[in-house]
Amino acid sequence: NSSDPSPSSFILASIPGLEAAHFWMAMLLCSMYIVAVAGNCAVLFIVKTEPSLHAPMYFFLCMLAAIDLALSTSTVPRILSFYWFNTREISFSACLVQMFFIHTLSAIESTVLLAMAVDRYVAICHPLRHAAILTNAATAKIGLVAMARGVIFFLPLPLLLLPLPFCKSRLLSHSFCLHQDVMNLACANTTPSVVYGLTAILLVMGLDAILICLSYILILKAVLRLASWKERLKVFSTCIAHICVVLAFYVPLIGLSVVHRFGRDLAPLVHIIMGNIYILVPAVLNPIIYGVRTKQIRRRILNLIHIYND
Repeated sequence: NSSDPSPSSFILASIPGLEAAHFWMAMLLCSMYIVAVAGNCAVLFIVKTEPSLHAPMYFFLCMLAAIDLALSTSTVPRILSFYWFNTREISFSACLVQMFFIHTLSAIESTVLLAMAVDRYVAICHPLRHAAILTNAATAKIGLVAMARGVIFFLPLPLLLLPLPFCKSRLLSHSFCLHQDVMNLACANTTPSVVYGLTAILLVMGLDAILICLSYILILKAVLRLASWKERLKVFSTCIAHICVVLAFYVPLIGLSVVHRFGRDLAPLVHIIMGNIYILVPAVLNPIIYGVRTKQIRRRILNLIHIYND
């Protein structure tokens, strides 16, 4: 195969034999995207307008909502354009920009989830020091550190792909651009890109996952020291929403990584479904989880629905 050091575009993946179903697949994705946008915007609006929610846990929730909005908006409109208008080509530069946003925003979300785990640890294990440790200023600094951490670790990913030559094949495995996917199309030694990508993921998502698990081990030890099961359940129930959000983020991430590592012989449908789950499911589930588990948010949502119906 001949190679091109600067390919003009890549071809987004479609499901062989299901081209006729693209319209309905797009309708499903569009519905999920609308739910994600509405839910996360509602969380941002409710926390902003409800003074009782002006606390670190809810500020972290706002960061999570903003990240989910940015991540889904950087990918879903382009996917819908592909399914509805058959615009399968994405330019090389647009692909690298989309890749940067996907990986950077995922890293920021992972850091925010770790910060939320630390918030739960301090609130349960050191309740008297919680207000002094996690102030509003400290929360804002954590948000800035999360953003800087994501950019610093994942900006090199697209830059490492810029000088690589690419073969004639431009066909991606997903309906959007991921580092592993684009890298596999290169016709040169990709070892530096592979090593850096794996190192960045381990130092960000991998380390965050370990520290989140450690936080919950310490929380569980503190909860088990309480006198009654009723008190234990009451205290630990404050962590249920966060645990569900962590699972909604890390399970699709791990699943997508496994598919890329071991699933080259799998049907294209598996790659596309796993990619769409990774992009949309956390954005859809996060506001629903916190809306169900948080009394103040649930009450405000019901009030908004009541006002709208009136």
